[in-house]
Amino acid sequence: MTEINALDTLWVLLAALLVFFMQAGFAMVEAGLIRSKNAGNVLMKNFIDFCFAALAFYIFGYAIMFGGTGPIVGTEGWFLFGVQGTVGSLPVEAFWFFQAAFAGTAATIVSGAMAERMRFVSYMAYSFLISAFIYPVVGHWVWGGGWLSTLKFYDFAGSTVVHGVGGMAALIGAWMLGPRIGRFNKDGSPNVISGHNIPLVTIGVFILWFGWYGFNAGSALGMSDAALVARVAINTTLAPAAGAITAMLMSWVLFGKPDLSITLNGALAGLVGITAPCAIVGSGASIFIGIIAGILVVYGVIGLNKLKIDDPVGAVPVHGLCGIWGTLAVGIFGQAALGAPSNGLFYGGGFGPLGTQLLGVVACLGFVAVTMGIVFKAIDAVLGLRVPRETELRGLDLDEHGMDSYSGFQIFTTE
Repeated sequence: MTEINALDTLWVLLAALLVFFMQAGFAMVEAGLIRSKNAGNVLMKNFIDFCFAALAFYIFGYAIMFGGTGPIVGTEGWFLFGVQGTVGSLPVEAFWFFQAAFAGTAATIVSGAMAERMRFVSYMAYSFLISAFIYPVVGHWVWGGGWLSTLKFYDFAGSTVVHGVGGMAALIGAWMLGPRIGRFNKDGSPNVISGHNIPLVTIGVFILWFGWYGFNAGSALGMSDAALVARVAINTTLAPAAGAITAMLMSWVLFGKPDLSITLNGALAGLVGITAPCAIVGSGASIFIGIIAGILVVYGVIGLNKLKIDDPVGAVPVHGLCGIWGTLAVGIFGQAALGAPSNGLFYGGGFGPLGTQLLGVVACLGFVAVTMGIVFKAIDAVLGLRVPRETELRGLDLDEHGMDSYSGFQIFTTE
């Protein structure tokens, strides 16, 4: 058994707590971007996500993801039985905690895309299944010794494994659920349904950015390579800054005003984009990655509107589209000198590494699209995915939870 390193363990536990705190950021962002009558419902979903993720990952997920080096799934360690000792220089319990926090993040991405019209009981079923089975399978392929890891597919902290999985599940769910009442006109043109609390959204994005330092830098799984952790930290600062400024300028040019919600999503887009390559690219490349992510998130929202897919918080463009971009960026800007499996396209590595990254993206997101389609279809058949029309109009807080998020206050909206 490898000797436990106290400093590495302390860092990973702290990073796991930062990732756990990101649940609060997601909750604030999603609650603020929807109407007040549904705020409690989406907060409930964000809270219960982590509860289900922790239990599901303990019972099934960890074994599937890390229980052996088979090409498809792991088969050992259900309920953590027989799992003991160390992972690298960490106690296995510290490693489990860090990975469980990641599972919660992947699951909670979907709640915003399906907000204001999905039944709570159906959401609970989804949350358990993605954390117990679907996310761990993809995680095993990439991080658990599965077939993609043998091909040298690289995703340092989860642009595809976490954010791509969540983004694709969000896309399938939002498409199958259908748009909110009044979101699109008969001619297909979109109507704006404004969120009720932009200050809450802004605070949420600050929390997410703060937590992302644990998400990315914590994926070093220790402090033995301090230069690596520092490089990840600077890249996790520059990419979202570039993404936010780019998205702001894009909104200014396209819509005539610098839009705050688009700017905030630009920062999240940059964070998602840099998550896969943050350890193996230089600071200049991280800025460029953020710029492209800021462009993609704006045009991603426009594209969803044209397809009449209703994503109230922009989860699909932020996590799905920019997750794909960040993963491909490894094959473009990766440097072997910084720890990449091989040099990327811009550093003389040719198209081979980019092809490997593309294969991994297609395989992982294709698997999620098929399995989540089956899961949502089954949930719809058994429980029903969508609330009744009357509940949607009245608000999910009252009908689903018997509560009012702002009791005693009057909030005027344009509903």
